[in-house]
Formats: sequence, structure tokens, C-alpha cells
Amino acid sequence: MPDFDSFVVFAEMRTGSNFLEANLNAFDGVACHGEAFNPHFIGYPNRDEILGITQAEREADPARLLAAIRDAKGLNGFRFFNDHDPRALDMVLADPRCAKIVLIRNPVESYVSWKIAQATGQWKLTNVKHARSGKVPFDAAEFETHLEALQRFQVTLLNRMQRSGQTAFYVAYEDLQDVDVMNGLAAWLGVPARIEGLDRKLKKQNPEPLSAKVTNFDEMEAALARLDRFDLSRTPNFEPRRGAAVPSYAAAPESPLLFLPIKGGPERAVKHWLAALDGAEPQALRGGFTQKSLRQWKRAHPGHRTFTVLRHPVARAHAAFCARILPAGPKGFPEIRKTLRQVFKVPLPGQNPGPDYDAAAHRAAFTGFLTFLKANLGGQTSVRVDAHWASQAEILQGMAGFALPDMILREDSLAPGLAQLAAQIGREAPEPGDSDREAARLASIYDGEIEAMVRDVYQRDYMTFGFANWR
Repeated sequence: MPDFDSFVVFAEMRTGSNFLEANLNAFDGVACHGEAFNPHFIGYPNRDEILGITQAEREADPARLLAAIRDAKGLNGFRFFNDHDPRALDMVLADPRCAKIVLIRNPVESYVSWKIAQATGQWKLTNVKHARSGKVPFDAAEFETHLEALQRFQVTLLNRMQRSGQTAFYVAYEDLQDVDVMNGLAAWLGVPARIEGLDRKLKKQNPEPLSAKVTNFDEMEAALARLDRFDLSRTPNFEPRRGAAVPSYAAAPESPLLFLPIKGGPERAVKHWLAALDGAEPQALRGGFTQKSLRQWKRAHPGHRTFTVLRHPVARAHAAFCARILPAGPKGFPEIRKTLRQVFKVPLPGQNPGPDYDAAAHRAAFTGFLTFLKANLGGQTSVRVDAHWASQAEILQGMAGFALPDMILREDSLAPGLAQLAAQIGREAPEPGDSDREAARLASIYDGEIEAMVRDVYQRDYMTFGFANWR
């Protein structure tokens, strides 16, 4: 029994996909049906159908065309670009019996080739006598957009195949001229046929070097030099991915407002404000949602607004420390506290802080906690990355798995932010209470060293949200 029932060639414009298709079709028993899921045509321009499935039928039900390709005689497949029907992409990536072939080319070469084809109107060449050549300007901004789309698509393919335990056959543009590679591809597909030579109907267009194809080659070189090819400026992220934490969300008793709390933030103050908006106590807030019940709440509250509140990383790390690490009782995290004392040598008091626990002791314990946090968020400890000190950027990404908040407020401008939010639903906003009970204690120990330590731990939050120094 063959390993695959069908195949897909993941490619982009001007990567040699037409040439690859021509060589695949040269193998007995193999048929590639062009851009089967191009939103603007089916298979090829001016084609009405593929295997009896029309474009309208494909649009209504892409699975129908996939089934026709899978069930056709021999091994059938198609080419797929990043802007083709995403419904079909989901289906083929979920199907391990659909072989994945990934065709890649130097993105600068493919971009320039694409620009020349646009300028000359020549997308295929079968007779060199009819070749149209030309020089085109290099547009740095357009190229960066082009490159970002390519990279995003490649990462999606890689990630989805990794998660489902699949692999792909990668073919570089230069490999297309190697008959042994083409026969190797056939062997991988489980096709017994072999070819002795390559299809020569299609001719390479614009074989000149880039310097002969671009009008502003010096500008192109300068623009490409500025691109961070190896992503050197990326802030590394080793935190585990987080879920949406829907059960922690809190809705006002009557008003169509939903609070998406970030642990370690001003959760208590905001919940009191949310209840006071309807003249109620915090225990009247609605919570304990599931995704299903939260959808029901949203449908029942048209015009609803959802929001969250960011806290400065220094204040948030300190609040998490004071609430969950410093207390020795059940209100904190006793097991983590014990590990911090015994393994990471954080100078925490043996029991709850006593009279001898002064500002100097507090500073030593807090900076020890920050040293642990750097290792913890860097994936270097066995201790969980708790939501109270996980980066706020990662928590917001987790929220986005269900729904992004309408507004992201900041603690340092909480009163005007909440007032604006209340105005959106036609309500007068009460004044929020004190949001950080530990601010005075933090002020007594805060200095440039603590700011630098926190900035080192939460580089991603500082970059993403533009936090300045705490004070």
C-alpha cells in the first residue's frame, strides 16, 4: 500500500513551481493539477474545472475537490501558495496521507523575478526567442512585506507538521535542475516510475545576475544589509504558552463590561470598581465562566466591552513576591517558597516576616527572587512559570487564543482609562480605589539596580509595551 493518497506542493510565485509541476507530471501515474485552490481561478487561468469539480463547487465545499484529487487514478496533487484557500490548508495539513513537498527559493531572487514578470507580462517562457527582459526598481518596504508573508507561511507549515508528527520533502529552486533529486522525490512519494531527463519545455527567465535586473542595485544592497537576517534583535522567549484562563474573567453584575485580569496586577481594585459601577459588592460579580457560558454572556450583552489592565513589571514582580512568596502560610506558595530558600538560596525568613525584617532584608529577599525569576522565565528551573509572574505579553497572547480585550489599560493611568471605558457604555464611572498596597514598601527599596534586574527579566514586556522606569 503506498504511503500517500495525494500530494501538495507548497510554493510561492516565481519559485519554479511550474517547472516542478511539469517534471512531476512526467512521471507515469502522477498528475499535478496546478493552483487548485487559488481564490481567483481553479487550477489555471481560463480553466473551468478540475476532475469535474467547478470553481463554484470548490468555493462552496473545498473538501469535495480534495476528495476528488485523492480518489483520482494514480497519485494526484496540486500547488498551494500562502494566499490560497485557508480552509484547504487546514485540511491538507491535518491529513498525514497527503504528501507535503516544500519548494523554496532565495526570496530576493523570487521578488525580483515577480517584479519583472509584472512589468513584462511574461509569466512563463517556452521559447527563448520570445523572452522579455527588463530592469525593475527594488522597493525595500514592499520586499519586507513580501518576506514577512513568506516567513510566516513557512513557520506555519513547519509548526503544524511538527505538532502532527509529519515531515516534508524540501526542494530548493536550484534542485529543480537535478534529475536525481526529481527521481528521489518520486521514490519518497512511493511512485515506482523514474525519468531519464527533465522536462525542457519551460525555459528559465531572466538568467542574468541581480545587478543586471535591478535599476537601483546599490540601494537594494543597502536595504538588505539593514535587514536582521538572523533575527539578532529578537528577545528570546522560553516561557510555556498559556491558555486564555477564561474561568478567571469577571463580568459586572449588570453592565456589559468584562474584566480579563492579569495575575499580579491590580485585580482587587478593578473588581471593586467593576462592582461599584452597578452599586454592588465584589461578590456580586459574575465569574467561573467556561468558553461556552462566556459566549452566551456576550450574546446576551450586545455592545459589551472587554478590558484588561497592565501593571509596571517592577510593581508586578514586587506584588507577586509580597503576595505569594513572602508569606509562609497557605495564602502564599509554600512549596515554591521552600524551594526558593533551600535550592536558590533566596534569603527569605523562615516564617512570616517579624520585627527584624527591615527594608534591607526585604530588598535582599526581593532581589534574590528576581534572580530566580530570570532563570525561571528562561526555562532553566523545574519550578512552574506561575501566572502571577509570567510575562504580560505571554498572558495577552493566551487571551488571544479565545478573544482579545477591546481595551488594554495601564495601572498608572487607571482612573481616566476606566472612566473612558464606562463612557463607552453610557455609565458614570466611580473612582477606583488604591490599586497597589505594596507601593510604599517598594518605594523604600527601589533603585536603579532593581529596575535593571526587572528590565533584564521582562525584556519582552518592556519592548512590547514601552515601559519606562517605575519611578
